Amino acid sequence: MARSSGGAAQRRTAGPPSIRDVAAAAGVSHQTVSRVLNDSPRVSPDTRRQVLEAIERLGYRPNRAARALGFGRARGVTVVTADTTLYGYASTLHGIEEAARPAGLSVGIRVVESARAEDVRHAVEHVSDPSAGGVIVIAFDAAGAAVLRALPDDVPAVAATEAGGLPDVSRRTIFLDERRAAVDATRHLLSLGHRTVHHVAIPSETGTSARQAGWRDALEQAGAPVPTVLPGGWEPRSAYQAGRALAADPLVTAVLCGNDTTAVAVRRALYDAGRDVPGDVSVVGFDDVPGAEFWTPALTTVRMDFAGLGRACLVALLSDDPADQGARVDLDPPCLVVRESTAPPGAGTGT
Repeated sequence: MARSSGGAAQRRTAGPPSIRDVAAAAGVSHQTVSRVLNDSPRVSPDTRRQVLEAIERLGYRPNRAARALGFGRARGVTVVTADTTLYGYASTLHGIEEAARPAGLSVGIRVVESARAEDVRHAVEHVSDPSAGGVIVIAFDAAGAAVLRALPDDVPAVAATEAGGLPDVSRRTIFLDERRAAVDATRHLLSLGHRTVHHVAIPSETGTSARQAGWRDALEQAGAPVPTVLPGGWEPRSAYQAGRALAADPLVTAVLCGNDTTAVAVRRALYDAGRDVPGDVSVVGFDDVPGAEFWTPALTTVRMDFAGLGRACLVALLSDDPADQGARVDLDPPCLVVRESTAPPGAGTGT
């Protein structure tokens, strides 16, 4: 919208005032107006007063849902996901719903069965209907990423992705820094004296997940051998089989697992093979699922704020200005939680 710096009196187009009109009238950035509207503590009292006076003077009435979801679209959000039960997916869904409730938005779920063209097309057709409202894609996998790539440009959408986003997608993506967290977890094991760290990976849309990339980075930076990655599926059985292969190798003393479900399956495989954790083999998980601290031994793992990720996606979707990249919520960074499942090599009696 064309306007001069003279404020509301010189607005040149009809229609209700926008967030940028308020910013111009208050002499601040539109990101600052967003912070005031979101009750951010990072705004000084004087600036807050200026913005509130401009809002009152212009008669600005923010309607985040209507603006973000597009005029004529439903006051709701549809989440596209390939899974509703895995911890990361379910916790992200929980965060979305938690943030949507006070905004007066309903939340629907569309499960995309696979990355096959037909399944992707059906999901895209469903969410392209205005009755679906705005769209949040949980694109942790190939199916979600395929839907994100296929969405029409006029569908308001935000995606939760692996760290780094998707290089061929121009949509807004939000992610946790899993790569940095995997570096920290691997370095923790190396610092205990382990010669190297093996990795049982979870599926990834990119083929090499951020967790796997961080593990590899840490080993290469330390000059440690980089073992062959053992791929696991989402189901525990495949991780158990990978654990059996690791248990058969006496040189294996440390394992970084792609998630906590993988870790518990690997732990069971080691137990069945007579190898003690952490006496013979240290095990680290990822996600910090509820109850991980009560396993035997209590699991060393990386805590991930998936619920915060879901809230961040909803906030981004509801930004007053779709071009505003400043919409943020506080996200807890991934952090390593050290418990009982890691120790120096040979810390136990062995078998």
